[in-house]
Parts: sequence; structure tokens; C-alpha cells
Amino acid sequence: MHQLYLCSAKHDHYRALLEAVPLPELVLTDSLEDATIILGDPPKLAARIEKATQLKWLQSTYAGADALLNAPRRDYILTNVRGIFGPLMSEYVFGELLSLTRHLPHYREMQQSASWSPTPYKGLTGKTMVVLGTGSIGAHVASTARHFGMKTIGVSRSGHTIAEFDKVLKTQDMSSALANADVIVSILPSTQETKGILNKETLSVCQDAILFNVGRGPAVDEQGLLEAIDSGHIQHAVLDVFCQEPLPASHPFWQHPSISVTPHISAESFPEQVFDIFADNYRRWIKGEPLNYVMDFSLGY
Repeated sequence: MHQLYLCSAKHDHYRALLEAVPLPELVLTDSLEDATIILGDPPKLAARIEKATQLKWLQSTYAGADALLNAPRRDYILTNVRGIFGPLMSEYVFGELLSLTRHLPHYREMQQSASWSPTPYKGLTGKTMVVLGTGSIGAHVASTARHFGMKTIGVSRSGHTIAEFDKVLKTQDMSSALANADVIVSILPSTQETKGILNKETLSVCQDAILFNVGRGPAVDEQGLLEAIDSGHIQHAVLDVFCQEPLPASHPFWQHPSISVTPHISAESFPEQVFDIFADNYRRWIKGEPLNYVMDFSLGY
């Protein structure tokens, strides 16, 4: 028998799913020390992972598992969830992007005073979106951009061609992509290589671009972003992730007129979808088959 420990803010939901769809040779345990398998939220587990002395495999309920990847312990298999966030992330990016480019906040304000005040705008067709990170989420965002007639440039470590992008550049060539960007979407993981990659210097090549950070907060150097906005290189920043979360009430981002702040909600992990991935991986586990979505501790994703 395999003993599963649940550690999630949505514990009761996951427990109900397990009771509705029991998995063979799997029993729940309330003892972290006895668990051979864990299904959980990385931030809730990071400080306690050393206590899971029997752990063999941990299924993250998130796509990002920075809290575990950065912990000293690495003697277990860590898998995450993938393939379910592309549509949600696209909804977020284009909901915010269209609100900005079509001046919807302005019209909501004008409605309160019964003011008929049309504002000129330009459509998205022909504009260039640069997506930093060309995995399943980035590819879905790029595919959505194409539906709006946008050009799509991807940036990745390998620079390998991806069908959803008009072209893909290596990370070292990022500046040439940013120089042509109307919209930048960062879906980068948090690694030593990506920390502060969007800073005053790299953003200085931009020309009035709109920046989204929906990957990981540390990819953006926060002071550098403020300077890039003040100097006109970045027109507006839509930020869903931050170096410190929750974002402190005293942080300048909250009141900045050219920054939109949301509380890390761009693509949530819905338990039903996560459970499907876990159940499939568990069936692979008991058959001795390779698991899906194994994370590499050395790469950080």
C-alpha cells in the first residue's frame, strides 16, 4: 500500500475527489512522517519537507514549485501540473490587454457622469507580442495572439522552433525581440538565470510597450521596472506575481497609475484538473512507468 498525505489550502476538495474516485493500493494518512506520496501546495510544504522521511514522490498542485526546488532536499521525484493553464492565462492576458487598448476603464468612468467621450484607439492586428517562455502556456498565449492578427516572437533557452510562434529566439538574443515588442508577456520560471532578467537595462530597448508578468515575480527587477515606466520605455505594466507575496501595502506598485496589480490569480489550479493529472501519474507510478511533468531540481523547472 502507498500512503498519501494531502497538504493544500483545498484539502477538503481533494479529499472528496479521492473518496469519489478511489485509487488502487492508495490510502490517506494524516502523518507526514509516514507518507510515501504527497499531493500538495509547495509553499505549505517547503518548511516541513524534511519531516517526510518516507517520501518517494511529490505531486505539486501548482505549475510553479519554487519553494520546493529551492529547498535543500532533492531525494524524491517532484512533478507539477501542466497543460491546463494556457486557456486561463490567455483569458487573463487578453482581458487586461483589451481593457487597456480599448480604454474600457475610461468609459466606465465616463459612464458615471453620463459623458459621451470617445477616445481614439488602435487594434491589435499587426502588433508584435513577445512571449518569454515558450512552453505550453506561452504557446497557448501566442496562439490566441494570432487570432487577433498579432505577430508572435518567443524567447527561450534553446531557441527551438515552436509552431505557435512566427519565430523563436534564444535568451541571449532577447534584446532584439524586446526592441520590436508592442506587448511583452513573461511566463518565465524563477531560476538563477531568470532573476531580474527584466530590468532597467533590458527594458531600455523597449518603445512604449505593455508588459505582463504572469510567470514568477523575481523575473522582474521592480526598481528597474519603475525606472523603465518613468522613462517611457514601458507604457503600462500588468503584474500578477511579485518578489514578495502578498505585496506589501506600502509598495509603490499599488498606487502607480501605470501599473495594474492583481493578487496572483491569472491561472488558478482547479482541483478537478489537478486531480486528473495526479490520478494518471499515480497509475503510472504503480505500474513502474515514467511520470508526466517531472521537474528538474538542477534547472529549477
